[in-house]
Amino acid sequence: MKEQIIDIITKASELDRDLVAGLLEIPPKADMGDYAFPCFQLAKTLRKAPPLIAADIAEKIGDVDILEKLETKGAYINFFIKKDMFVKSMLETADVDNFGSSDIGKGKTICIDYSSPNVAKNFHVGHLRTTIIGNSLYKIYTKLGYKVERINHLGDWGTQFGKLIVAYKKWGNKEDVERDGVAELMRLYVKFHEEADKDDALNDEARHWFSEMEQGNEEALSIWQWFVDISLKEYKGTYSLLGMDFDHFMGESFYRDKTADVVERLNKAGLLKESEGAKIVDLDEYNMAPCLIMKKDGSTIYATRDLAAVLYRKERWNFEKCLYVTGQEQKLHFAQVFKVIELLGNGWAKDSLVHIPYGLVSLEGAKLSTRSGNIIYAEDILKEAIAKVKDIIAEKNPDLKDKDEVAKIVGVGAILFNDLYNQRIKDVSFKWDKVLNFDGETGPYVQYTYCRCASILRNTSYDENTQIECSQILDEPAITLLKEINRFPQVVKDAAEKYEPSVVARFSMDVAQSFSRFYNADKVLVEDEQLRNARLKLVSMTKRTLKDSLALLGIDCPEQM
Repeated sequence: MKEQIIDIITKASELDRDLVAGLLEIPPKADMGDYAFPCFQLAKTLRKAPPLIAADIAEKIGDVDILEKLETKGAYINFFIKKDMFVKSMLETADVDNFGSSDIGKGKTICIDYSSPNVAKNFHVGHLRTTIIGNSLYKIYTKLGYKVERINHLGDWGTQFGKLIVAYKKWGNKEDVERDGVAELMRLYVKFHEEADKDDALNDEARHWFSEMEQGNEEALSIWQWFVDISLKEYKGTYSLLGMDFDHFMGESFYRDKTADVVERLNKAGLLKESEGAKIVDLDEYNMAPCLIMKKDGSTIYATRDLAAVLYRKERWNFEKCLYVTGQEQKLHFAQVFKVIELLGNGWAKDSLVHIPYGLVSLEGAKLSTRSGNIIYAEDILKEAIAKVKDIIAEKNPDLKDKDEVAKIVGVGAILFNDLYNQRIKDVSFKWDKVLNFDGETGPYVQYTYCRCASILRNTSYDENTQIECSQILDEPAITLLKEINRFPQVVKDAAEKYEPSVVARFSMDVAQSFSRFYNADKVLVEDEQLRNARLKLVSMTKRTLKDSLALLGIDCPEQM
């Protein structure tokens, strides 16, 4: 129906079809029509007031067989589609397994750099945000037909490893590290900073050991690789619990033999300057601090490795876009890196490199810090959520089959939905009672709605292929539910364009709430066979839409709860 409306407007207005398609929108309220065409942007080219433009186009459209009525409200043309035509169209286009999918990304690659924990540090709740957001974006872009490369750019190189080597040699031992893993490495890291605050010479030792790593010292690299292996093993356990994976674990260390080429390119381009013994790219002209490329001791910095990573990824995958999902505190860093890539003569950098920031995570208002040890471990949060769901199951449905699996799906889903329901840029203050709240606008509520749909269909002899009589589902609750479902393809596109999974999360909630209103207003299992089958079709479409939308958030749906 949307395509037909676009054709109608294009023909009457003689505007470019793509322009019309871009402007056409779904109104927020039913009394404003099924589709609305705003004319504000046409005022400059058509040299008319927007309300006059709307009136002119509406007059040229005239009577159309698919429209119940057409009206203008100020600068808007509102289209009211005949209900039976709308229902028929929905049954033809939306009642399919690939509804919401698209091929707009066909033949194009998107790289997403996300999660990327710092090796030898605990995977805490702050890492969950980048992991959850990045994973959802991967699923959204895949739904649109893109080839997506999921990259975990581990923080596995840098001066912090010099600090860890010093701490391990002074206060650690192999048995403790083997037994306690990352927890022991964290203890040593915190210990280093406590001692370095009293003795600054320790920082010099740390810089020395990292320099040894960069120069290939066997002892330094052996200890470092041990730390990496221990950390990665623990991280993969958390990823498994989340039901997530990556195509590439390519940390900063992967690019250490590629940084010399970056330095050479910058030299040849005349961009590299010396500043107090260090090598920088001056970005003062662009109102940015200089981008540090090489320290005065000759060692590289993470910016150098990020530059190498961009160039490597472009050469290997020729990406359409390369997305970086990190905290908003890294905004300047990525602005510097992207500008340096652009200054190297890469015009594609302006549109292809995108930093996707998200808000901070705090513990009751206190910023999380690995130095102070004020952290909440991601795995602990997930396990606590699962345990909480188990308690609810034991109380409300003790005979439920596969209780452990259901508890995992619902518990993990609660954490994911809680994060993705709000705009990513907002700060999150971590509170147990909020995260594990199973009432209201939560993941478990949407999952429960899915289970309700599954239960209804299980308890009937409903056949997906049954011919439906459109006239049976023209009442307001049914039409409203169909309108919500109808938004799904556009929701997926909007989420991708805005890099905003919350668009999908809120859509799933809207569908669940709309289904609840429909279910309460329209009895499904009525005696009239035609009416029953028509309403069961709505239940089936809702079930599929909820499953597909939650899947884009990385959330599964149990068949029973």
